[in-house]
Amino acid sequence: MLKGAVAGRYSAALYDLAVESNQVDQIEEELKAVDTILQENTDLQKVLYHPQITAAAKKELLDQLFKGKISELTLNFIKLLVDRRRETFLGDIASEFIAKANAARNIVEVRVTSVVDLKDQEKGEFDQLLAKLTGKKVQVSYATDPSLLGGVLIRIGDKVIDGTIKAKLAALGDRLKQIS
Repeated sequence: MLKGAVAGRYSAALYDLAVESNQVDQIEEELKAVDTILQENTDLQKVLYHPQITAAAKKELLDQLFKGKISELTLNFIKLLVDRRRETFLGDIASEFIAKANAARNIVEVRVTSVVDLKDQEKGEFDQLLAKLTGKKVQVSYATDPSLLGGVLIRIGDKVIDGTIKAKLAALGDRLKQIS
């Protein structure tokens, strides 16, 4: 609960500043880049998230890493998170910011998971179908999961369309348990 509330508040504030300064696309890309760097560098995470390392030391490190490479707005925002001991929420804030930017662009993110890699033609058909279904532009990411046994699992925001054999077998198992 706290994580979502914190991410929502901070991402909304940053988004408003980004809109006001006409930097939404730039800040979105910078947040993605910084989050990727943090995800890929566990040593950096340990330093940045360590509670006994001072905010001043963390901000100095951020300056060394990012000054001149990202906008002052993004850098100062990350430093604000450090000052308020909210730096561990950066990934969630970035995700919320991207969601707000996509909503403003009438774009929805969709994740399609299947047992095997879909062919390009199938992906194209899914893209068209999902755009028609949602009435929005779609950004579709595709993944594979052999445990699904067959069919597809589609996530549109927080909604799930589960057309997998695994789900159908689980539902059948539940019905059989109710009968016996």
